Amino acid sequence: MSVALSLTGCDQAAPPAPPVLDIPVVEVIQQDVPMVSEFVGQTRGSVDIPISARVPGFLESIDFLEGRYVEEGALLYTIDDSELQSKVAEAQGYVAEARTMLAKASSDLDRIRPLAEMKAVSQQDLDSAVAQFEAAQGALKAANAQLEQARIELSYSRIYSPTSGFIGISAAKVGGFVGVAPNPVVLNYVSKIDPIRVQFSVNEREYLRYARTLSQARAEIARNDEKDALQLILADGSVHPEPGHIVSFEAAINPSTGTLLLEADFPNPNDIVIAGQFARVRAVVETRKDALLVPQRAVSELQGNFRVFVIDEDNTVSIREVQPGPRIDRMWVIDSGLKPGERVAVEGLLRLSGDMVVNPRLISLEEVGQPVAKVGGD
Repeated sequence: MSVALSLTGCDQAAPPAPPVLDIPVVEVIQQDVPMVSEFVGQTRGSVDIPISARVPGFLESIDFLEGRYVEEGALLYTIDDSELQSKVAEAQGYVAEARTMLAKASSDLDRIRPLAEMKAVSQQDLDSAVAQFEAAQGALKAANAQLEQARIELSYSRIYSPTSGFIGISAAKVGGFVGVAPNPVVLNYVSKIDPIRVQFSVNEREYLRYARTLSQARAEIARNDEKDALQLILADGSVHPEPGHIVSFEAAINPSTGTLLLEADFPNPNDIVIAGQFARVRAVVETRKDALLVPQRAVSELQGNFRVFVIDEDNTVSIREVQPGPRIDRMWVIDSGLKPGERVAVEGLLRLSGDMVVNPRLISLEEVGQPVAKVGGD
């Protein structure tokens, strides 16, 4: 009986070992990582000059093509100057009258002075003649000043471009009365858009976080150092080909908005970017030295805890809790929990468990879908 049982037990084969999983893995890489932030901004001309009507009058002509480039000194507007011409003629009449009065006072003084020396007239008569002569001189100066003022106002009837740049659509049309409210006093703007200027704001929290970096950027504005270059991201997602630099900034944070306003200039040789566009400014706010990076797909989250599956040298899986930092494209900076060169799984995470033996297959970042060139924010 015991022999039969023994023979029966020998006929039962041992269950087959489970197959070893093939798991794609990547090595933890270590390198300096620029930390990039983007800020919403709006473009404007590096020079935006309002064109104002400094004297009231009817607009006679618009002497430019709206939306086109104008040269410095080009005639832009002509205002009816008939009333101003009348003021000039009136001022010229005052000058002529003042000259006549001065000539008479000078003649009277020349006649009275020798008589006073001979005691033929009183000293009071001489003093009166001197006073009238000096008053006539003052009146002539005042009349000349009034004439000069009238001529200056007459010159304001011709409005010329104060700089070269693009001019917009006129706020007034020919025949309109301009120069006083509520009719347009500012008729137009001339904008220089090469370089194009971008205004953007950094909130108080970001400023406090990056205060040292911003301070270094301020100190190097004059140097225009390439490493502080900014990128301009346009509304269609394209990157403006020319890098820019901070040129000015507010002295204090605006208490009503909690932001610090900065301005940056970007070369715009082809005039592609125009004033008034919304854009994003991309800036390197800090550089993390010897940062550790893994693909984001290698990191899993469970109840607020982040972990990765590390494949040890003997191909055994160990679960490692990590502290992730910022995300860079599809990579993740790991602040703690990993070492350079360690292998982490990037696929099949749901099938892995601690102490499991796997067959690791080392793949490149390109195979994961993360080009190496993008690691670093380029």
